[in-house]
Amino acid sequence: MRFLLLALLGPALCMAACPYAGQEKSQATCPYARRAQAAAPDANANPHIPREITVPHAEGKKGVMLMNRINPSSMQLYIANADGTNERLLLGNQSVFEYHASFFPDSEHVAFTTERNGDGNSDLYMVHVNGSGLRPIATTPAVEDAVAISPDGKYAAYASTRDVYTSNIWLTNLETGSTRNLTNQTGITGNPYSPSGFFAPTWSPDGKHIVFSSDRNTGWTGHDNGTGWEHTQNLSIYSITPQGTDFRLVYSESALSFGSPKFSPDGKRIVFYEMTLQQTYDSRSSFGEDSLENQIVSVDFATGTDRRRETNSIGCKVYPQYVSNDNIAYLVKGGPNAGLHYTGSSHNVSGTFHSPSWSPDGKHVVYEKTGWTTRALQKRLFTWDDEWEYRFMDAFPDLSNDGKLVFTSKQTGTPGNASVSVMLPSGHKFNVPFGTFEVVPNPVPYASVSEGGAGCFQPSWSSDGKWITFGLGYWFQSRSSKPGWIYRTRSDGSYYEQLTFDSDNSGSNAGYPSYSPDGNQIVYRVFEPEFGLRLLNLDTNKTTTLTTERDNLPFFSPDGEWVLFTRNVTDFSSGQFSNYEVCIIRPNGTDYTRLTWSAANDAHAVWTADGRIMWSSGMWGFQAEAATYDDTFQPYGQIMIMNVDGSNKTVLTNSMWEDSMPRYVLNSDYYPSR
Repeated sequence: MRFLLLALLGPALCMAACPYAGQEKSQATCPYARRAQAAAPDANANPHIPREITVPHAEGKKGVMLMNRINPSSMQLYIANADGTNERLLLGNQSVFEYHASFFPDSEHVAFTTERNGDGNSDLYMVHVNGSGLRPIATTPAVEDAVAISPDGKYAAYASTRDVYTSNIWLTNLETGSTRNLTNQTGITGNPYSPSGFFAPTWSPDGKHIVFSSDRNTGWTGHDNGTGWEHTQNLSIYSITPQGTDFRLVYSESALSFGSPKFSPDGKRIVFYEMTLQQTYDSRSSFGEDSLENQIVSVDFATGTDRRRETNSIGCKVYPQYVSNDNIAYLVKGGPNAGLHYTGSSHNVSGTFHSPSWSPDGKHVVYEKTGWTTRALQKRLFTWDDEWEYRFMDAFPDLSNDGKLVFTSKQTGTPGNASVSVMLPSGHKFNVPFGTFEVVPNPVPYASVSEGGAGCFQPSWSSDGKWITFGLGYWFQSRSSKPGWIYRTRSDGSYYEQLTFDSDNSGSNAGYPSYSPDGNQIVYRVFEPEFGLRLLNLDTNKTTTLTTERDNLPFFSPDGEWVLFTRNVTDFSSGQFSNYEVCIIRPNGTDYTRLTWSAANDAHAVWTADGRIMWSSGMWGFQAEAATYDDTFQPYGQIMIMNVDGSNKTVLTNSMWEDSMPRYVLNSDYYPSR
């Protein structure tokens, strides 16, 4: 028996044998072992290296809901002169996790979003520019973000998902605390089956208007002309009064997206960024933003005419703001020109900044800096359900009948190389019974794995806990042209075997397998030249076709009566693009039932032990402007739960981030041997 620990996540031992047959593990060394060993950090310096400690169960609750989240690990606000000098932490040692700051009209106070009340719970606070007088503005279990203070300093306008889970524009009286939703009213909210979010409010200098962006009544459209899983965003600019009247469209073009509006000091013009729909996806990816080119434009506020292009340069440009009537500041995300830029000055500030906001007098700027160190496994998160404690987990967690977790080490590790990993719920240490680079010659290159597009995905336990099946290969966009195969490994790491091969029936890209409860079958999906779900009989080694549609992510139910999966049900005739829904079917191919109808993406569905279904839904839409996110592909996933017949749909998370891949673990599973 041979295990790999977290600090040795690249395989230290590889198979020196043909990859197309089951093999005992040999002692041949692999070049990735040296790479991983060289990258292993000092355990005393890195809080994510496993230690011999016990993770407690959730006291006073049923247990823990493990879940995955993709967002920065740290966000800190800084304030500096407009030329970048005299930079300092805004909150000093009071910094927790803050972002999206803006100045009060007096330039002496700053309002911002913070998660100081729990990892994932976005609230609004304010503070003096010297770091004193910290106090809340809006604190609920919903998202509160993108705050803007009225010119008289009496009101805060902001985006919030309170009460309805979609983002709306809210108004809070800073003196009395009274609040009201400005946009959730008849004639303003959009079609419930389309995006309907309202974002990034800003005040007119006279305080009579609030302008914001919205994707109301647009389509759920996948990137790359609708072929991609993740959505683009189609924003237009709208206006409303603080009383919730005179709602009107300021500017829109169907093929473009416009966001982060700001008034000129004289109140006559509105400036905002302009992007193609594809760029709203590319701009939130480190792979796309470096080469992206979009522009800053302005229009006459009263008429929406007299469109002017304020920039004509390369770079991904967001967060424009007038610092005078003839000088517009903005941020360039990524690329060689990353930093703070000014249209009226050649003195730019180079660096990696996020969501800058300039003081009304133009003398100072506040922004955040982010870190991307992965959360520790089982880190506590903000909990929206009193019966369960929420904790962080890596991708595709699955719990065995004897209380062990298997997952894909996609985010954790040194490096995280998407290997099959096993741990006890009560520990931080995990073993690797199968490393992504076990097979020699290696079927997936290191570069594809390190970029997140390949590796071992969706490991699944056999009912006796002796086997783990998984897909090894290329995923996401690469699945159309590159292969994937179904494998299984002994849970002790002593043996593995390849189960599918390139053929018309098994598919050139086979992945996302799940064991049947009796251990006799594995269900998995194929992608091109054929599509759908396949059932592999492990006794006869015969494969049968279960479905032929664009289906994915199958899971057998605990009782073996159903197969749960996601289907692409895109209806191009109704203007839909990239619409995936959660479905079930009997293993014999009967009783196909569609369970979700949101027209957005519903996916990553899993079973609970009592036969309910948890999944991640995009039905509530983006929680902020898509282009303002960084390295986050689906910042609209909220975790939900329902009965097997699709009834009693309940929202379990309400964060700004991509939340998915939930798994309930009872308190009794934290100490299965006791």
